[in-house]
Amino acid sequence: MHSTTEVRTETIGSSLLITIDRPKARNAVNAAVATQLAAAIDQLEEDPALRAAVLTGAQGTFSAGMDLKAALAGESPEIPGRGFGGLTRAQTTKPLIAAVEGWAMGGGFELALGCDLIVAADDARLGLPEVSRGLIAAGGGVIRLPKRIPYHLAMELLLTGEPVSGERAGQLGIANRVVAAGETVATALQLAERIAQNAPLALAAVKNLVRAADGAPEEEAFAVQGRQMAALAASADVREGMTAFTEHRPPLWQGR
Repeated sequence: MHSTTEVRTETIGSSLLITIDRPKARNAVNAAVATQLAAAIDQLEEDPALRAAVLTGAQGTFSAGMDLKAALAGESPEIPGRGFGGLTRAQTTKPLIAAVEGWAMGGGFELALGCDLIVAADDARLGLPEVSRGLIAAGGGVIRLPKRIPYHLAMELLLTGEPVSGERAGQLGIANRVVAAGETVATALQLAERIAQNAPLALAAVKNLVRAADGAPEEEAFAVQGRQMAALAASADVREGMTAFTEHRPPLWQGR
């Protein structure tokens, strides 16, 4: 396990467990958390043995979002080019899974929306209350939520600022899995390990193509896809995947 002042990282199998560790502040994001989360993402991206990450918060709370006291003191919870918490605009190549327990409010919810999958406790509370403070959910909430759920439902959450339960988040399609409180990290790690059975270059290509195709004309998206497929076809991993299939054995991915 590696621990900094505000963020802990632990390697579990081929996954990196990232924990925001400010329980007395409900794991709110200040400048230190943003810097250390960005460093954790760098650790994930740079270590070829790591295939995915799970993001969670310490002691039963995911994150209360921006640390308002720190913000009033002049601290920024954003990292240039990486967004809120050093994550919401990061161009990661490896899958990220949010394990949401307790409160995921404002920027906390936006951190979860910045991940590729969300596992939520049934009694978790997820919301974007920024309008009640004279702000908007500028860490990706206003942009991403209407793309994830129907427009009118997204607008209800954005305009009222009212949170929804983890159970409701699952019904809306925000959460991939809804589990009992205390089980989110274990479930998220199981998902991460299942994902890690697949080819790392292919996983990265999926993430890149989804980003590139977002809002792009169809022909442009297919052009990007063509380049991705050409690169994959020339990789050692695609030959290994086909060989392993014909030999009825698990593939041994090299990431090249």
